[in-house]
Amino acid sequence: MLKMSITTIVILIIIGLAAGMLSGLVGVGGGLIIVPSLIYFLAFSQKEAQGTSLGILLLPVGILAVMQYYQKGYIDIKVVLIVSAGFLIGGWFGSKMAVSLPVTTIKKIFAVFMLITAFKMLVLDKPSQGKEPEKQMDTKREIK
Repeated sequence: MLKMSITTIVILIIIGLAAGMLSGLVGVGGGLIIVPSLIYFLAFSQKEAQGTSLGILLLPVGILAVMQYYQKGYIDIKVVLIVSAGFLIGGWFGSKMAVSLPVTTIKKIFAVFMLITAFKMLVLDKPSQGKEPEKQMDTKREIK
């Protein structure tokens, strides 16, 4: 489990707000915002980030996938709840912005976000050194 300092809680709220806003604005969220944010800002493993993202978007369609990640220890319920709250509020703000913007502007925002994400993944990310350990939770973050 992730140790919940004030800084960690603020980061989780910001991730939720950003995911919710962009979800409401251009229809993206979990895979494009939450997963990379948890990896780069809070040192989650890929599996932990994916499991947490699924946990946030749990009902109703992801329940079976969430159960698999949860059983393997890749989901921190506190993180799921905090980011979900931010996502809910951010989604409301993002959708309010989206309905007032022209479609061409929304498409450009989406395209720029995708280009930045692709550039980071293709150019800035370091290559993986071997196989990912089965569980990295204990090696990257303080565990409560």
